Amino acid sequence: MVSIQRILHRPETRFMLLGLPAVLFVIVFLLLPIVSVIVFSFWRTESYEIYADWNLDNYRTVLFEGTYLTFLWRSIVTAVIVTGACLLYAWPVAYFIAKYGGRYRLLLVLALAAPFFTGAVLRLAALQAIMGPIGVINMALGLIGLPPIEFLMFNRIASGIGIAYLYLPFMVTAIYLSLLNFNFQLLNVAKVNGARPWRAFLTVTWPLNWIGTAIGITLVFIPCLAESITPTFLGGPSGKLYGSVLGLQFDQTGTWALGSAMGVILFAVCCVVIGIMWLTINLKRSGFTGAGR
Repeated sequence: MVSIQRILHRPETRFMLLGLPAVLFVIVFLLLPIVSVIVFSFWRTESYEIYADWNLDNYRTVLFEGTYLTFLWRSIVTAVIVTGACLLYAWPVAYFIAKYGGRYRLLLVLALAAPFFTGAVLRLAALQAIMGPIGVINMALGLIGLPPIEFLMFNRIASGIGIAYLYLPFMVTAIYLSLLNFNFQLLNVAKVNGARPWRAFLTVTWPLNWIGTAIGITLVFIPCLAESITPTFLGGPSGKLYGSVLGLQFDQTGTWALGSAMGVILFAVCCVVIGIMWLTINLKRSGFTGAGR
């Protein structure tokens, strides 16, 4: 009995007991579903029934049929464009909040979370009311005698705008949190040494805050790849993405094995993106030494 009490009072034992619920949660709700999807991707579906018939037909369909490849590449290109647009917009906003926000910085950051007070469906419906054929923009154009703008709705442009609207706060927040620990006096030093503002940004601000930027890119790019709700509301038939087609496999068509293979391909692309982002991170250049305070 004494030995059990000693074991329970060890720091290692306490750490393991505290971490056990989190480990079980990850195993049950993350690892097991991923393993299940991988296993199902090698099976076949027939008449809404899945059979343990091991084969590679689902991967041949996804990787070599033009339709699925088209949707995959369309999603990748859309994710790249949306991430780039979010990056260009997020950096000035995060920089302004971090440097000039003062005592209002917390309030400004909380304002970024204002769109999350409602669900994604309601936010997309609001965008429809703004960009739709009878939305606010076209109604305003009609009042001044101008024709309506049709390309703002039910196409890829509308999908891109909607996706950027949904995930932009993640990019701004990641960059802002990185800039919180940035010493802006370094920019004055760079300017004293003859560096122009853009040069100081590229050689000082950007490298020292690349970790936050890389996290923001990852938080925006990966959800964009699997986005399915936004294309449904804003994209129309021509704006559907890979995630929309993937969702159909588990809903209308019932081809779960094929949908699992599509999910595995999407997961592999996400892993590649995370790996690329990891390779671009230089902890020493970003100011991280690993030494405890």
